[in-house]
Amino acid sequence: MKKLLTLCSLSAILLIACNSNNSTKTEVTTLVKTTKSWNGDSLPNYPEGTPEITILKIVIPPKTELKRHKHPVINAGVLIKGELTVISETNDTLYLKAGEPIVELVNKWHYGKNESNEPAEIIVFYAGVEKTPITVIKNEK
Repeated sequence: MKKLLTLCSLSAILLIACNSNNSTKTEVTTLVKTTKSWNGDSLPNYPEGTPEITILKIVIPPKTELKRHKHPVINAGVLIKGELTVISETNDTLYLKAGEPIVELVNKWHYGKNESNEPAEIIVFYAGVEKTPITVIKNEK
């Protein structure tokens, strides 16, 4: 009888453990998988050299326009808060809302602006090469 009670208790514990694991499944959502930047341009080949990964959290205050700039390296990000507008030198425009991804332009002048009353926060991942800048600011006269 004691063996039966122990076996039943052990079975009940295992059933509870199995059921609780089903409710905590890991979810994976692909936000973007592409060979092109947000305006449709093909991404360049990776450059030669020692790889260097940089991850930045950028907070853009409300009613702020960033300086025109370009990225010599492939980069992508996810807007985690707020809204952001990105505009290329040819006036291609991307409107981002929180949770949306961006695959940035490479070696093309562009800028971002936060037209809202709240800060915009974006996490950006740069796949660069050691001793190569990730951003170049355009000298405007």
